[in-house]
Amino acid sequence: MLANELIQRFEQFAPLKLKWDRDPSGLQIGDRQQEIHKVLVTLDVRPEVVDEAIKVGADMIFAHHPVMFRPANNLDYQEPQKAMYAKIAAHHILVYAAHTNLDSTDNGMNDWLAAALQLKHVTGLVPGYHADAVKMTVIVPTDQVEAVQEYLTNTAKAKLDRYAFNSGEQFSVDILQDQVTKAVAGINQFVSADRWDYQLQPLVSGGHQYSMGRIGDLAQPMTVSAFAEQCKSTFKIGGLRLISQHPDDLIQRVAILGGDGGKFYPTALAQGAQVYVTGDVYYHTAHDMLAAGLSVVDPGHHIESICIPKLTALFKQWQAENNWQLAVVASNVNTDPFTFI
Repeated sequence: MLANELIQRFEQFAPLKLKWDRDPSGLQIGDRQQEIHKVLVTLDVRPEVVDEAIKVGADMIFAHHPVMFRPANNLDYQEPQKAMYAKIAAHHILVYAAHTNLDSTDNGMNDWLAAALQLKHVTGLVPGYHADAVKMTVIVPTDQVEAVQEYLTNTAKAKLDRYAFNSGEQFSVDILQDQVTKAVAGINQFVSADRWDYQLQPLVSGGHQYSMGRIGDLAQPMTVSAFAEQCKSTFKIGGLRLISQHPDDLIQRVAILGGDGGKFYPTALAQGAQVYVTGDVYYHTAHDMLAAGLSVVDPGHHIESICIPKLTALFKQWQAENNWQLAVVASNVNTDPFTFI
């Protein structure tokens, strides 16, 4: 199969429009029209990961963190990172990265992390891309109304507007603007284009808000210290940094943002978080967090390695659904640069 088949399917799940400014998510190295047979899923693209890809025969690496986050000013092969680029090219390995779009999409990175902590009543934390909605009024033969409604609500994420004028052949749905093209193409598969029509009307409210990070509630209150210990167990780490003036206080409302999310702590506070879980907290930011009365658990950046089993399972599901001739392999290389001693 072509790499572009996997890329297009993934970008339906986590569109690039969800990525944050200056984030180089997407194709990193290679040609998306390249034929691929095996994809290696990893958190980071490091020299040892490239060696693993070569060893297992992978011709594509799918990573969360971009390998080319900062532009190279030369290709001096005496530098290990740049020698790695040469090795990738020499072995015709395509590299693709899904960073902040995977962080922000529904059922993506931060939902996986929130689920790992067993949070309830989960909502978004830091607003990002907002998908606008439109009202789609459909006129279709009476004998096709039920099928079209079922398609729009189940496949195109539409919601039937029961307050609009509906007749035997006409009904309205609220649908995301970016789903309209898909909806029209889908309906055309089972109703000929000359037998149905539609009109669109912009909606001033509604739509869908994508967000970075999540906030929710623990099933039962626990102390800050106990929650920190739970994080160590959940994320299988040997240690973490706890920032708290009151580690024995009971807490229940928890915010989490995978990666480096220290600068968003005011947003967590504003939404009522008692504890904020994020990595790479800066020394002076930690002082500000303490002054604001927020407890913070810093389990490191590497907890995002949860993406490896999650993406591997997702790709295998798509492989089965689409009968792709593609093997999917989870990386076994630990790219965490830190060891707790």
